[in-house]
Amino acid sequence: MAKIQAIRGMNDVLPGQTPAWQYLEQVMRDLLSAYAYQEIRFPIVEQTQLFKRSIGEVTDIVEKEMYTFEDRNGDSLSLRPEGTACCVRAAEQHGLLYNQTQKLWYMGPMYRHERPQKGRYRQFFQMGVEAFGMAGVDIEAEILLLSRDLWERLGIADVLTLEINNLGTSEDRVRYGEALKDYLMQHHDALDEDSQRRLGKNVLRILDSKSPVTQEILLGAPKLPDFISPESSASFTQLLVILQHAGIACQVNSSLVRGLDYYNGVVFEWTTDKLGAQSAVCSGGRYDGLSKQLGGTNTPGVGFALGMERLILLLEELGRLPAEISCSVDLYISVIGEGVRQQALLLANEIRQTMPRLRVLTHCGGGKYNSQLKKAYASGARCALVLEGETELTEIKMRVLDDSGETTTLSPASVCDSLSGFFNK
Repeated sequence: MAKIQAIRGMNDVLPGQTPAWQYLEQVMRDLLSAYAYQEIRFPIVEQTQLFKRSIGEVTDIVEKEMYTFEDRNGDSLSLRPEGTACCVRAAEQHGLLYNQTQKLWYMGPMYRHERPQKGRYRQFFQMGVEAFGMAGVDIEAEILLLSRDLWERLGIADVLTLEINNLGTSEDRVRYGEALKDYLMQHHDALDEDSQRRLGKNVLRILDSKSPVTQEILLGAPKLPDFISPESSASFTQLLVILQHAGIACQVNSSLVRGLDYYNGVVFEWTTDKLGAQSAVCSGGRYDGLSKQLGGTNTPGVGFALGMERLILLLEELGRLPAEISCSVDLYISVIGEGVRQQALLLANEIRQTMPRLRVLTHCGGGKYNSQLKKAYASGARCALVLEGETELTEIKMRVLDDSGETTTLSPASVCDSLSGFFNK
């Protein structure tokens, strides 16, 4: 009988890999706490209509990538492909947006059925930050400062570049979309199939086309900056000035429009050249109309999301993960003889209560001394306690797990004091 395997593109995170995840998660939590952002959690499954109305029906995510199914009641449900729409839905449903400002964050798995590749999976984890009820450039600057501070805490700020653009108001986008459509209609037959289909429904998505022929046609197309209102341009300039004073270098990329329909105003991506084709590590922008689009109140919104797998890959590629996170054990307790198993468990419990930050692994299952010693060294622990006795505890030894193998005999009453002195020196 064939072994059951994990679903392609949905990966297990094994014990040897989880310390890197825990490190990244803790750095994120500490930073978000420093900025006074609050955590929100929402379901993995949502009504399909939530994503059709927010992301847009004529997008790769909705058309090709969502995991969508009918439940037993005949309702169309989807595994969440991204978090912003879910966050807006949850905040609106529970009255968090009515005459209030909110600074929220979330972390968890998202799902898209696409071709798995390095750093891009069908189940992937995101951390997202969303701020509601604030319309000025100050919150946009704070969001970008927060992301920059994360790169600095992780030690990767030197390999990330901020690309930024201004999509203007919704009216600006409509005017630009009409001009772009008029131009592309003149080249309809030369466009790739996807672009032809999007021409009548979401023309700005054609700017994201991967077709070289379509990209060549776009070289002569109207340019978005020519359609941005003076007010929106002034706000964008103000943001760039704040970023300059904050020491955040950025590149204005007028082709950056983001792949989701709900964005307006400022959009941005943090990119790197250290991960091959998957250059975007973090993406975001402003989406003032999304709440109303989902049936709620007209609420300003801005945020970003980052892929945690890509960040971990980047940290590993650059060797920026702290060496100490790989150690999951401080003390290994070896048990030699049937008569000391109970004493070993009780002693381990006493040590954990006395020194709660110490990571103590008790050997279970018996075995010879040399076999247990090998496991003690393999665990990465700094020292081992060896308890011996066939009918009762006769001896406790503390062995340093390095090349010296220094061994000291301890009395039961002095174990905790000796360990405290060893780990605190």
